[in-house]
Amino acid sequence: MRVDLIFEASHNGERLAALAGLAERYGFGGVWVSNMHDARDPFINFVQAALATKRITLGPVAVSPYELHPMKMAAALLTLNEISGGRAHIGVAAGGGGAPTAMGVAPERRLRAVRECIEILELASSGKPLQYKGELYKVLYYHPSFASARPPMIWACANGPQMLRSAAKYAAGIFVGDHTPEDIGRMRAIVDEQLAGCGRRPEDLRFNNFWAWHVKETREAAHREARRWLAIRASPYPEYYYRDLLPEDEMQVIWKNRMSIIKAFNKGSDVIENIPADIMARFVDKATSASGLDDLDHEIARLQRFKANGLTEIALRIYENPEWTIRLLGERVLPALA
Repeated sequence: MRVDLIFEASHNGERLAALAGLAERYGFGGVWVSNMHDARDPFINFVQAALATKRITLGPVAVSPYELHPMKMAAALLTLNEISGGRAHIGVAAGGGGAPTAMGVAPERRLRAVRECIEILELASSGKPLQYKGELYKVLYYHPSFASARPPMIWACANGPQMLRSAAKYAAGIFVGDHTPEDIGRMRAIVDEQLAGCGRRPEDLRFNNFWAWHVKETREAAHREARRWLAIRASPYPEYYYRDLLPEDEMQVIWKNRMSIIKAFNKGSDVIENIPADIMARFVDKATSASGLDDLDHEIARLQRFKANGLTEIALRIYENPEWTIRLLGERVLPALA
């Protein structure tokens, strides 16, 4: 199973280049940044990393056609792909990193929007003249003749059953987020059934999962970091599709007090009020990788379950002290997954 890394979106280009170079030396497959509405431009910010590396792939997740027209998205993606020598990748989602909400845009017809966006990106990647007349998006008189590098990898970001079934019909890869190994097994069953129905083979589809990695020297440090970032995980929210992280009555406690989780995030605090500590600890253990070094084998076993349940790769979001984490993963986790 290939392992990618997701870096903090606030890093500048020089910092991203240094981290990407270290990740490349340890043998990671790719690096990402989350496309946050208030961060640096995720395409421009990867230019220094593209010039400083030779093999590793790079790009943003997730970019929405509601924030950036697919033609302009294609121009940005293909420029990064040219600079990197055919190593760009992108995750396309209806929601993205908060930009549509910050722009006051209400996404409508999400399945169609993501599909048309990916179709336009794939057609543009050929470098041939493009005329596209979709139900939502049109591209006329567009000829990205500079697009001569190997085409970028374009992922459809999906979580719900409808988007999974839709993406399975056309996407080269599906990128999901914050799902446990058991969730992945259920999602993969939905996808594989759809693949069979449209004549595609399961081995032709790449399947990735955004997963929060908080492993630290101690369990206590890991849980402190995980709690600080819990508000931007999908799992504390009732609309999260596979919700059996804890018994229903305990999940009700999480959902009832989700504003306490958001408040802690906004304050940069690991103190989450109104949720009993034992419930919070078990929730963090299920929803993230938050262990001490003495329990690293537990997290390696979880990654192996991800692979067994259908992931072809996993993207680990890493946080404080990223160099330490990259070395830990490179020296102790990647060899165990090889």
